[in-house]
Amino acid sequence: MNIQMFGFEALWSPYLLVSTLVVILAYFYVTYFRARENFNKKEGLYFTGAMILFYITKGSPVDLLGHLSFSVHMVQMAVLFLVIPPLLLLGIPEWIYRKFVFKKWFSVISNPLFTLIFFNGVFSFYHVPSIFDVVKVNMVLHTLFTGILFVSSLFMWWHLVNRVEGSVQLSGLKKIGYIFANGILITPACALIIFAKAPMYATYSDPAIWAEALKLCVPAGTLAGLNLSGPEMFISMPVLEDQQTGGVIMKIIQEIVYGIFLATTFFAWFRDDSKKADDATEKYLEANPHLR
Repeated sequence: MNIQMFGFEALWSPYLLVSTLVVILAYFYVTYFRARENFNKKEGLYFTGAMILFYITKGSPVDLLGHLSFSVHMVQMAVLFLVIPPLLLLGIPEWIYRKFVFKKWFSVISNPLFTLIFFNGVFSFYHVPSIFDVVKVNMVLHTLFTGILFVSSLFMWWHLVNRVEGSVQLSGLKKIGYIFANGILITPACALIIFAKAPMYATYSDPAIWAEALKLCVPAGTLAGLNLSGPEMFISMPVLEDQQTGGVIMKIIQEIVYGIFLATTFFAWFRDDSKKADDATEKYLEANPHLR
């Protein structure tokens, strides 16, 4: 069936659209009109791209489809926690970070080991079926879990994109290990979903619970006038295949994103080490000119 039946508000979330535009305008007001001499066009593009992706993920029909199909839900999760955070962090000017990163509380909650374990732990915890099915039908819990996951993803990504001079930064080799550790820690949750022999989540397999979950993104008045039997009305894949596809999609997107950062980090580390070696050799030759 056509998802247009759920109405404009469910499809396009106009309030979120307005909120997203306000945040983008506020960003440019602060970074361009108030601090024009420090404005960086690339940062503006990163931030705007992150906010546009955020609206597409949480405010466009993608959000509604995420309640109809588990595989779309996992696309949402991948974009929201693996793609948007680094873009958002890269889009914020260094002079704003300087107001926070040298505070003691920031160094405590941004500890690399803590952020690594906390983000991947909450992500795995969220996808335990008994927890997932409760969170997906409760607006408060859903907002809380999503918010915690998003904030924890920002702190997790901080160690890969941090460029604030004078702040604690991971070396190239430690960043590579950090990326590998993230990939390993997220794998069990994906594997559990991919290799399951039966549907794990009642919010996608039980019509009654699925209908309750829809209330999070569709106005109650709209749902009251519809005769819905389950997600199979809108997707052609069986529930189990949809679930397994979702796990595969999450793992593939994770591998692509981490692969890009791994390659970028490796080549940057290689260039820095090569430059340090060249500088050390040059200094040695200057001290021993007879060796030239």
